[in-house]
Amino acid sequence: MIKVKNLTFRYRGKRHIYRDFSLAIESGRIYGLLGANGTGKSTLLNLFAGALAPVSGEVEVLGYRSSERRVAMLSSLAIVPEEFSLPNITTSEYIRLTAPFYPAFDHDFMAKALSDFGIDATVKLGSLSMGGRKKVLIAFAMACGTPLLLLDEPTNGLDIPSKAVFRRLLAEWATPERTAIISTHQVKDVENLLDHIVIIDHRGLIVDASTYDICRRLHFAIESSAEGALYSTPSLGGFATVRTNTASTESNLDLELLFGVATSKREEIKSILNSPNK
Repeated sequence: MIKVKNLTFRYRGKRHIYRDFSLAIESGRIYGLLGANGTGKSTLLNLFAGALAPVSGEVEVLGYRSSERRVAMLSSLAIVPEEFSLPNITTSEYIRLTAPFYPAFDHDFMAKALSDFGIDATVKLGSLSMGGRKKVLIAFAMACGTPLLLLDEPTNGLDIPSKAVFRRLLAEWATPERTAIISTHQVKDVENLLDHIVIIDHRGLIVDASTYDICRRLHFAIESSAEGALYSTPSLGGFATVRTNTASTESNLDLELLFGVATSKREEIKSILNSPNK
């Protein structure tokens, strides 16, 4: 699906965002891309989409060099950027003009998504709130039916009911042939949808693991004592903790805790998640 090999990238006159960075994204998964502000999450999505080009190294998307921006690649991916602008036309007109660029565009899915979001397709986009425009763009991106969907902070600007609609639509969109990559700080909005987690920092890749493997190797819990924990934070009822899962007991993934332990115990977490005998 996506192969990143020895990527180096920086904006002109600024420090390197990526240096000798490698990553593989597989088909049929929903990825969560996590990192602190400024670590390059949006940059990475734009490199995948061909909006940016590497200084050196390779970014291959769906068998194409992303920087070449081949029509076959661009028509096979859809992106919802964090910041965007839309023309002041009706949603119906936007669909009429833009959908032909995507051979697998699903008009029925689009109509259902707009209905679920409560969007009137006859209203001009310029008259919608930021959240309303975000709903249109999310619905359109999913309706494109592309094998690759890139979402940068998709739930920003959505109210609570709309976040629930987003999760439901993404679950309907997902198939074994499709991959979504969600970059977000709003981890609780998407936590239950993700089946693979990538965490990056200024030094590169910290976590690249399935949620199954993470929960097999780490244990997340609320406990009365944090003694001996890899990581903990105060919580109602005691402490939210992360421990090595030595007893092979089941727990639910907590992305906030995972991010905390990954960024504070970087090398230890890399060792635990990469250990072959776990």
